[in-house]
Amino acid sequence: MQGLAHRSTLAEALWPRIGVWPRDALRDVLLIAGFAGFVAVCAQIAVRLPWTTVPITGQTFAVLVAGGSLGVWRGASALSAYMLMGMVGIPVFAPGSGATVGAWDIHFILPWRGSHGLPWELSSGGYIVGFIFAAALVGYLAERHWDRKPWVHLGMFLGNVVLYIPGILWLAYLIATDWIHPVGKPLGELIAGAGTWDKALKGGLYPFIVGDLMKLFLASLALPSAWALVNLRRDASPPPPSPSGMERGLKG
Repeated sequence: MQGLAHRSTLAEALWPRIGVWPRDALRDVLLIAGFAGFVAVCAQIAVRLPWTTVPITGQTFAVLVAGGSLGVWRGASALSAYMLMGMVGIPVFAPGSGATVGAWDIHFILPWRGSHGLPWELSSGGYIVGFIFAAALVGYLAERHWDRKPWVHLGMFLGNVVLYIPGILWLAYLIATDWIHPVGKPLGELIAGAGTWDKALKGGLYPFIVGDLMKLFLASLALPSAWALVNLRRDASPPPPSPSGMERGLKG
């Protein structure tokens, strides 16, 4: 029991298991689907820059919160579900860049302009894969109470780093192989820079540092704040009656 308490997550605290398999399984499915939808909504908060095909979105915040709330396997499952939704044609990814390459474009959720596709056919596909690893890492740390400790910021930062590794590597690969973007031009012509790695970093890392630090900070506030509310509710709840108290009540 102590081990289960040690590995508890925010989702476990708000919606505990009851030990009945069908209901617990349905609970897990609903949590995974709900957070996949949350990531999809945050993907529609998007800013496209003229010098890169990768947009700034609210996804990073959603990924970190999903991992921290759900734990390692449910967090990874939620982001895997998100990726699969886009792969089968559901428009859950960030708004498509075909019409906005080379221009500023700001979009906030509605009207829904989500896109879909296979990750290996998208310049941002590596980041979509990276979401899974980031959610798993943050979830792993959350199960060890990093989401309610002073080093929550470090945990979120590590999740962000893991997210960027496949994202930048895949972007660099597409640039180096002269991958043709849907607008009909090689990706290397649509991203500013002098060489493959310069373009990959200028198009897939540097423009997002400030925004991701802000989203990281917000996620680092959101989870401890949610735990504070959970603990406050627990403290305010009356303790269950003791067996002796119940017996006295029956005798009375």
